[in-house]
Amino acid sequence: MSESVDARPSSRVRPHELPASLRDPILVNWIREPLDDAVDRRRRVIVPPAAAAMGTPVSAYQGALLAEAGHADTVFMMGDNPALPAMPERPALRDFFELRFSNIARSHLPQSAKVARENGLDEKVIMACMLHDIAIAGLLSANHGYWGAQMVGPYVDAEVAWAIEKHEALRYFPDESVGYTYPQAYVDYFGPDYDPPEYIHREHQAARRHRWYMTSRLITINDVYSFDSAAVADFGEFEDLVGRNFRQPAEGLGFDGSPVAHMWRTMIWPNNFL
Repeated sequence: MSESVDARPSSRVRPHELPASLRDPILVNWIREPLDDAVDRRRRVIVPPAAAAMGTPVSAYQGALLAEAGHADTVFMMGDNPALPAMPERPALRDFFELRFSNIARSHLPQSAKVARENGLDEKVIMACMLHDIAIAGLLSANHGYWGAQMVGPYVDAEVAWAIEKHEALRYFPDESVGYTYPQAYVDYFGPDYDPPEYIHREHQAARRHRWYMTSRLITINDVYSFDSAAVADFGEFEDLVGRNFRQPAEGLGFDGSPVAHMWRTMIWPNNFL
């Protein structure tokens, strides 16, 4: 009996050398051919970050992607990706909302802030709602409360950053005293029997005892747990509030030398190889 042959691209065969019938879409989607009007005619390879590839079929193709750099007209993606809008030299928070975040994220965050404002809450809570899922919008979904709190920490009041971090845990636990129930969306997302990890339980209990508990709890109360494509809300409605509550660095986010500048640069150039 003859042995089966694995038709997937290997590190010895580059995708452009394969017949069209054997080019794996998973692999080809990470290779950017030059645009028709591009001055630089080189192909650019995007290597997905480890956090995005682990546990997925993409991880099996890293060797083939790395081998692509051996082609004379191919380099790894570094700097501006022509598929993304160019960022200004000194990016402000609004630039990330408008030039990097998805349509859902760009609408979801102002929607939550709008609900908080309509409920008569103070500016700290509204600002926290405006930023609570910023890591999902531009960086990572897993542990997004922690990532988001770190990203904005140097630029907002400490209470706002704390509230963003702790909503990560609080959203899983009802608080009937303030009218918060477990979201139906989470039943749909995770199943009716999902129980968060033990560290989330500990974080919840600790947050309940903190003096800023209600600020974080109000994020969960005013969150919009299902995306309403018909709802109208955008960054511009909160421009003044952001100006009062977000310390925009003069050098631009990503270039101010802060301990989190690299996070903002990652959103500016999300496809850099290194």
